[in-house]
Amino acid sequence: MVNWIYDSPNPLLDATMNSTFLPRLEQDRFLAAIDVGTNSIHMVVVKIQPTIPAFTIIAKEKATVRLGDRDKTTGNLTEAAMNRALVALRRCQEIAKSMNAEETVAVATSAVREAPNGRDFLAHIEAELGLVVSLIAGQEEARRIYLGVLSGMEFQNQPHIIIDIGGGSTELILGDGHEPRSLNSTKVGAVRLSAELIHTDPISQGEYHYLQAFVRGMLERSIEEIKSQLQPDEKPRMVGTSGTIETLAMIHAREKLGMIPTPLNGYQFSLKDLRETVNRLRKLNYAERSLIPGMSEKRSEIILAGAVILQETMTLLGVESLTICERSLREGVVVDWMLSHGLIEDKLRYQSSVRERSVLKTAQKYQVNLDHAERVAQFALDLFDQTQGKLHFWGMEERSLLWAAAILHNCGHFISHSSHHKHSYYLIRNSDLLGYTEIEVEAIANLARYHRKSDPKKKHENYRNLSSKKHRRMIDQLHPLLRLAVALDRRQIGAIEQIRSEYNPETRQFHLHLQPQNPQDDCSLELWSLDYKKSSFETIFDTHLIISLDQAIVGMTAKA
Repeated sequence: MVNWIYDSPNPLLDATMNSTFLPRLEQDRFLAAIDVGTNSIHMVVVKIQPTIPAFTIIAKEKATVRLGDRDKTTGNLTEAAMNRALVALRRCQEIAKSMNAEETVAVATSAVREAPNGRDFLAHIEAELGLVVSLIAGQEEARRIYLGVLSGMEFQNQPHIIIDIGGGSTELILGDGHEPRSLNSTKVGAVRLSAELIHTDPISQGEYHYLQAFVRGMLERSIEEIKSQLQPDEKPRMVGTSGTIETLAMIHAREKLGMIPTPLNGYQFSLKDLRETVNRLRKLNYAERSLIPGMSEKRSEIILAGAVILQETMTLLGVESLTICERSLREGVVVDWMLSHGLIEDKLRYQSSVRERSVLKTAQKYQVNLDHAERVAQFALDLFDQTQGKLHFWGMEERSLLWAAAILHNCGHFISHSSHHKHSYYLIRNSDLLGYTEIEVEAIANLARYHRKSDPKKKHENYRNLSSKKHRRMIDQLHPLLRLAVALDRRQIGAIEQIRSEYNPETRQFHLHLQPQNPQDDCSLELWSLDYKKSSFETIFDTHLIISLDQAIVGMTAKA
């Protein structure tokens, strides 16, 4: 069932903010964003008005698929749950197509992230539906939730703590409308805790107290980190998102007001009232809870665990009230897409460079020679641009992954010079690169892994970890560009000033002209390295690479 909802342009992205946005486009654009969660699959279809810039939610779709009900022995996603998810995703695709969405952006979270067969499931979705679902890490999920909330609430530069209670994890974010001060994801969720810790119906006193203690223990580290980021005189407002919290708000509103406000955005309730609700819910069994107006049967099974997570979080933080925000991860996916496509550059400007800052921070952490890395990155992008439309047809998203891999290709030296390309893969794969999905981090790590030595092979575990055929093809075609870029700065002194190329499709010859920084430098080591590494390029693109040093041109230019 499609629920039609029309919003006013959101306040954060309103034109009155004197924004600067690129590019200026007049035509409205339509985008679908899907969140493949532990409990449910949610989709929003939005109309984006680039000239404001703003987006309006024009349709919503939800299906409770319970991917979190995993096999208790293996931890795998079950066949039944995966089939339910496929049906829901196919329905989402049909709706998105009917509403002329130019693209469907889908992300998967906790349940798929943790299941041993999670990546295989995503590969199956791509093969069956042609839909690429990106796996996102917990911190990245928290960052996008923050973006979603910012699109629906004005923070006025004051600190806010955001809590999003999902089926498998709970995200806690501290921010004041600018860069987030803290992004946390903890493995406590309503579905997870209901399955693992609640075995009595209604819950016994012993199980209830253990549930409370477990939640407190799991949240303690995240809570302490948030508190450490607050100034002594700051009293943050708390904002809640997700189905569990919205259901608790609706129960409260129906009892206190006799009706549910529409929209629910901005509705508040106190910790005192929440405790009363929890005490009442714990005395009811599933069937009795499902009779509460507005409570679905599926929600009644997990609402108590979710309510306890919220209660214990507010108690640990010393927060007395909660404000509802109806925007969360799905809307954050929309904002992130707008940022990556140059449609927003107002007070979220810092977010548009979150990838770059995250990569450079990681490079600094592993003591990368940034001068060399930036030269390699520039050569890699030059090669990408000069071969685009001739030898490959990748776009800006893949270009940005190549840049990140070029900056970080040598970070493995932090561990050891020997096999440093393999160490680079490991360090990148296990770094918190914000702004990237799991598959994008995997792709960056693989590109860096193959900047030297052997080409990608199916027997390599890291290559097999790329569940998407699209990303494997990208690694195949872009890693030769990175190899050549590294060779172009072989001595790491900036010997080559710039490159230009010529391609003859009839003879399949690609001529690469090098202009040295110093006309007297024969760049013999760079030429040797290029000749040594060109085989990957020639094989992948079925072309003959000719390399020449244009010293005469440089000399004439310098003399003139």
